[in-house]
Amino acid sequence: MKGRKKERESEREKESERERKRERKKARERERKRERENEREKERKKERKKERKKEREKEGEGGQKKKVKEREREREREREGEREGEREGEREGEREGEREGEREGERDRKRERKRKKERKREKEKKKERRREGEKERRREGESKKERKKEREKERKKERKRERMKERKKEREKERKKERERKKERGRKKE
Repeated sequence: MKGRKKERESEREKESERERKRERKKARERERKRERENEREKERKKERKKERKKEREKEGEGGQKKKVKEREREREREREGEREGEREGEREGEREGEREGEREGERDRKRERKRKKERKREKEKKKERRREGEKERRREGESKKERKKEREKERKKERKRERMKERKKEREKERKKERERKKERGRKKE
């Protein structure tokens, strides 16, 4: 029981450790994403500053305000498209990170299931070995009993033979005595 409890505790610890790793990984990803976004924003600001400077210079030269505004709108649309593309890329990156986390979790669960199956198989093997050992001991016990019975039978036979011999001797003695008596009677008659 204690062993199983320890195993469960260690498994829980491992699982929580894996969970912490996943969380740290996600946090690092978020941090990197924030940094990338800040860098991009700085770049965009620089670009806008340069463009405004150019536009001011052009306005000073030709005074074509309409064209300048049109170009400004065009550039803004392009920038918006770029930002949208970047956001989409980041979302895709996040989704990929989540999928990777899920895959990692699935791999962990598979490993856990495999370990459980392995432990179950080991238990079954142990039970089987125990059963075999019990059977073997039972067989040995039975064969011992059989041998004991055989020895007992032999002893009985031996005792019977001994008794028969004793009786035979007794009968011989009786006959001898009887013959002696007959002889004795025969002598007296004479």
